[in-house]
Amino acid sequence: MRNGNLKVAKFIKNLDYENLPEEVILKAKICILDLLGAILGGSQTKVAGLAREFARSMWPGQSSTIITQGRESNCVGATFANAFQANALDIDDGYRPIKGHPGALIIPAALAVAELKHKTGKELLEAVVVGYEVGMRAGIIWHDYYPVYHSSGSWGSIATAATTAKLLKLDIEYIYNALGIAEYQAPINPMMRCIDYPSMVKDGIGWGSPVGVTSALMAAKGFTGIPSIFGFHDYSDHVNSLGKEYNILKLYFKPYACCRWAQPAIAATLQLMAKNILDTDEIEKINVYTFKESARLKTAVPINTEEAQYNIAYPIAAAIVEGEVGPRQILDDTLNSPEILKVLKRIEIIHDARFDEYFPKVAEAEVRIITKKGDTYLSGRVKAKGDWDNPLSEKELKDKFYWLAEQVKSTGEAGQIVEVVENLENFKDLDLLFRLL
Repeated sequence: MRNGNLKVAKFIKNLDYENLPEEVILKAKICILDLLGAILGGSQTKVAGLAREFARSMWPGQSSTIITQGRESNCVGATFANAFQANALDIDDGYRPIKGHPGALIIPAALAVAELKHKTGKELLEAVVVGYEVGMRAGIIWHDYYPVYHSSGSWGSIATAATTAKLLKLDIEYIYNALGIAEYQAPINPMMRCIDYPSMVKDGIGWGSPVGVTSALMAAKGFTGIPSIFGFHDYSDHVNSLGKEYNILKLYFKPYACCRWAQPAIAATLQLMAKNILDTDEIEKINVYTFKESARLKTAVPINTEEAQYNIAYPIAAAIVEGEVGPRQILDDTLNSPEILKVLKRIEIIHDARFDEYFPKVAEAEVRIITKKGDTYLSGRVKAKGDWDNPLSEKELKDKFYWLAEQVKSTGEAGQIVEVVENLENFKDLDLLFRLL
C-alpha cells in the first residue's frame, strides 16, 4: 500500500511552478478566477450568510479572509465559509469522470492556508495544481472503490489535504499521513439523497474542504493515518500519470447556476429557440429527453435556492424567459416570476436510455418544442457549453466572472481582481488580492 501513496506524496512535494507547462498555469489561473466569481456571486445567498456567521462563531481568529467580510476567522473557518459560498450557486467548475466539483473544495482551502502562511502567487498556483491533479484522481478511484455514489465532499477531502500539505511544505511521510487521514475522516455524502432532497449541505463541499485542511494540519503535528486509496495496485495507472497528464485541462466551466445535469437541456432549448426564431408565447410544450440522473432532478416549482439548482424544468424556463440562469433567477426572493412559472408548466422531462450509455463521460440531452400552431422542432443530441471539448471562450469566461463579481463589487474592483489573478506569478505576497476580496 505504501508505494502508490509515496509516489503521490513525492508528486505533491516536488511539483514546482517552474516546471509546469504554460497551459497548465493558464488553466489554474482560469480556475481561480472562475471560482472567485462563484464565491462573490454566491455570497448573496442565505446559505452563504449562515456559513460566514457559523465560521466566525466556531473558528474565531484573524489569520484568514472570509471573502466579502475580511479577516474574521482562522484558516479552517475561512475554508468552511468560502467553500459554502463557492458552491452556493452551483456555478463552480467540474470534471465529468467524477461527476463532481473540485474547484469549490480546493481553491477556498488554498486561499485560506496561503494567507495564513504568507505564500507567493507562484506557491498558490502550485498548490492549486496539486489539489486538482490529486483530487480528480482521488475522485475517479473513490467512485470505483466505494460502492455508493459519493458527492464531491468525500473524495474532495483528499484534494484539500494535498493542497494544504503543499502549502505547509510537509515532508513525504507527513504528506503520506495527511492523505490517509483525509480519506478516513472524509464525510460520507450519498449524492443522490441530495438530488431527491436538495438542501444547503448539497454536495458536501462546505464540510469536505475543511476536513482536508485539518487532516494536513493534524499530520503536521504528528498524527498518523491509514494508507490512502492511492496505494491499491489496481489504481496504479492514475498514480503513474501524475506529472505526465494534467487532468486540470479537461475541466468544464458552467454558464448557468444550476446542476450540470440540467445544462445540456438548457443549451438544446435555447438553440432551438434561436434557430427557429420562436417566442415564448408560441410554445405549447417542451419535451426534454435526457439521461437517468438528469431525469431525477426536480420539476416542481422550487421554494428555495437549493431546490431551484437541483431542478431541471425551472432553469430551462428561466433561461427561456430571461436569457440567463444566475443569482437574479435563483435567489430565494426571485423564485416567483409568473412568466417563468408559466413556461415551467409546459415542460415535460423524459428519461431516455440513449443518453445513459456514455454518461458521465458525456452528458447530452435532446429537446422537442411543439408550438401552439402544431409545428414541431427537434434539437438532436446536444451537450452543454463549457466542457473541455466544447469550451467557453476566454471572453465568455471573463464575462462570467464580471457578471457574478459585480453582484457585490464595482466594475473597477472586479477588474483589479482579474489583473491580480492573471499576473499571480509576479506577486511576492497575496495581500492585495485579499484586500480586494
